[in-house]
Formats: sequence, C-alpha cells, structure tokens
Amino acid sequence: MRLRKVLLTGGLGQVGSYLCEELVRRGCVVTILDNLSSGANAYPPEANFVKGDIRDAGLVNILVSRADAVIHCAAQIFVARSMEDPVFDADNNVMGTLNLLNASRKAEVKRFVYFSSAATYGNPVRLPLDESHPQEPLSPYGASKLSGEKYALMFHRAYGLPVTSIRPFNIYSPRQDPSNPYSGVISKFIDRVSHGMSPIVYGDGSATRDFVSVHDVVDMVMLMLEKEEAVGRAFNCGTGKATRIDELARMVIDLYGKGLEPEFQPERPGDIKDSYADISLAKKALGYTPKVGLKEGLKDLVAAKSSSCGPSL
Repeated sequence: MRLRKVLLTGGLGQVGSYLCEELVRRGCVVTILDNLSSGANAYPPEANFVKGDIRDAGLVNILVSRADAVIHCAAQIFVARSMEDPVFDADNNVMGTLNLLNASRKAEVKRFVYFSSAATYGNPVRLPLDESHPQEPLSPYGASKLSGEKYALMFHRAYGLPVTSIRPFNIYSPRQDPSNPYSGVISKFIDRVSHGMSPIVYGDGSATRDFVSVHDVVDMVMLMLEKEEAVGRAFNCGTGKATRIDELARMVIDLYGKGLEPEFQPERPGDIKDSYADISLAKKALGYTPKVGLKEGLKDLVAAKSSSCGPSL
C-alpha cells in the first residue's frame, strides 16, 4: 500500500522529527502539526509545518481531510504534570486523540498510527511484558495514553478505521534534552559524565529498563504503515533486553574514559523496579527486528554531544 500524504502530529518532537525525516526520504508529502509546547527540532524543507493544537477540531478536520495516513505522536508527555493537573493531561491526550480519530473516520484515511506507551502497563506482574499483560497505569499520563489507545482500537472495531498502536519502552536519541526535568536517564547520565560529574543512580542500581533507539522506533512505524497485519493491534516497541541502571551508568563512564563511579542515592517512591518488553509479536506480525545495540547507540549519543553540528533542541 502506497501512502503518500501523511499528517504527523508532534512532528517537531524527539520521535516525530526523526519520523518526518524518514517519511520525506521515502518521498512522502508530510504535514507537521505541532503546538511547540515541548520545543522544536529542525524539519526538512520539503515538509509543511502548521502551528496548531490537536484540540482544535476545525483545524484537525481540515488537515486530516488532506492526508492518506495519520501518525499521532503529539501528547502531553510529562508524568509529573499529569499528576498535578490530570484534567489538562486528559484534555490533550484523550480529547485531542478523539479529534484526530473522528476526523480520520470521516476522511477515511488509509492508516492511523497511535503512539501509546509502556506506561500503560504499570507495575509488572510478569516479565518480560507482552501485549496481553494487564494494563494498570500508575499515573494520569499512563491512564490517558491507555484511554487514547482503547479509543483508537475501538474506532477500528466500530468504524473500520485502519488503526494500529505502538507501545514504546525507553526511547533515546541525541535529540533528548537533558535539561528537561523529565528527560530520560541516558541523556541525564551523558550530560553529567560529559561535565566530569558522577551519574546519579537511585536505589541500588539493580532496576532494569528496555532502552530502544529512536531509529528502531522509526523502523517499526514504517512497518506499521505498510503491513496489513498491523491493523487493529497494539505492539510493544523495545529491544527485548533488560539493562541494569548501574550497568548503564558504567557504560557511559567508560565511553568518556572518566575515572568516575556512580553516585547512589535513595530509591525514589513510585519507581518501577523492572520493565522490559516481549517483542515476539512485532517480530512475527511485522518482521520487526531492533538493529541498534545499546553500546552502539550510546556511542552515537556521545558523538552527537561532542559535535556542534547536531540538530537544535
């Protein structure tokens, strides 16, 4: 199936900006809808940028009517903000998503990719986490992403909208801003070690996460646009490998050749102990295989940190 015209919400964010570049490279006509609430990465000159909000139903209807496919990355992504203001979180992540789904239903788009989150799972009751694992989110953010996913898959069942949902685990890329208090642990470690400071590890360091390169996330989305097997289903996006946080800290230290040791601080309340993905469904149904190993990905991040030619954040 050839999808030429793509509406990409949140296309200036960390993941969206990489998706935009790949879509343009493949010859797609990309329209970015972004409200700039989380900063702005550069985008290719071939893409069209519209400053606007997914909660603006009128604007959404116009833009979706011109698209063959919708990739919905835009979201209120800050867990702490969702705890402080769950109504704001739901307005963005639930109502904004509903606007896009309803417009896509009316426009009969050929594919709708919804960005869900591993945060929908909550505390694991078994590992690795497969797609049938209970979804009991621990924050309004996780609940709103789960609600958006449920609405998206319901639109497939009720209206025949060709929807597919991706549940990314811990995404990293050079475009993750370490100055952001909600940034990922990898960018925080790199930022501290690059300045000669020890990386801070909360707890004893034995907690595990599944760190997935943004390039592998982009690869999965491209498969979801192409494969009929993706329609009506949700897929984990990770590496299927668990990495201990203290091991990650030492990997970053080694890359910089610094004589540092991790700084251990008390465990933070509410932190999940272990989380990593079962990706067998994505492998079988989509042909997805993660290609970027963590050591290789970290080297790329360190190189980008050292370069003054990287994309703006």
